[in-house]
Amino acid sequence: MKSEQTQAYDDALVALLELVWGEGYMSPGGPDEIRAIVEGVELAGKAVLDLGCGTGGITTFLAETYRPASIVGVDIDRGLIERATKRAAEAGLGKSMTFRTMAPGPLPFADGSFDVVFSKDAMVHIENKEALFAEIFRTLRPGGSVVASDWMSGTDGPFSAAMAYYLEAEGLGFGMASPTRYRTAMAAAGFRDIRMIDRNAWYGPVAHGEHDALAGPLYDKLVARVGKAFVDHEIEVWRAMTVVVDSGELRPGHLRARKAGG
Repeated sequence: MKSEQTQAYDDALVALLELVWGEGYMSPGGPDEIRAIVEGVELAGKAVLDLGCGTGGITTFLAETYRPASIVGVDIDRGLIERATKRAAEAGLGKSMTFRTMAPGPLPFADGSFDVVFSKDAMVHIENKEALFAEIFRTLRPGGSVVASDWMSGTDGPFSAAMAYYLEAEGLGFGMASPTRYRTAMAAAGFRDIRMIDRNAWYGPVAHGEHDALAGPLYDKLVARVGKAFVDHEIEVWRAMTVVVDSGELRPGHLRARKAGG
């Protein structure tokens, strides 16, 4: 299970993303989107893994809102984990919430370690979806669930020129796959009750609003913080993204599935 990430989530990118999406959030939707992803899934008193936890804002929200017995956030980016660890200490959640850096590859946990594996728009960095879901299945206890959202593609390729341009501009090593491939990978791993929810119609107008905010009311503030060249590049990334969201070639969505037993 390898991450293909090529550009680091450095201070400038984190600052920009959090200004657009909210402090601690590195993908869209905020708390309302998190509630929608986990709706109906029991987290209270459970052992939870947050896969690709970023700066820990969502992990903290889950810990404070749903009160799992424990929640572990993992990410391959050491700088993000340092931010997340500081956030946990400031929130006074150090006993129930921990963070660790992991290397690309198998998850560093024993079989049956978790009741729930959660992920917010981070699986896209892992090209081998089959290995990913096999590892998630292994680390779940019988009866456990995977609940997530991710960036998906309308097709497994070849991509259009617009999609290729967006992915190159984004520069984050996205391993795109269609909802069909996600579903097939989950089924092959052994998951049951697989559920996929397309979120493209929701995100289309949101993405345009984010682009307009970057180019308008947020522009001067961001330039003063991270520099004009960086902000101008990110505005172009967002413009390119709106094109492929509008066409349906980039399709954010929710997924969940269950491991039998329990």
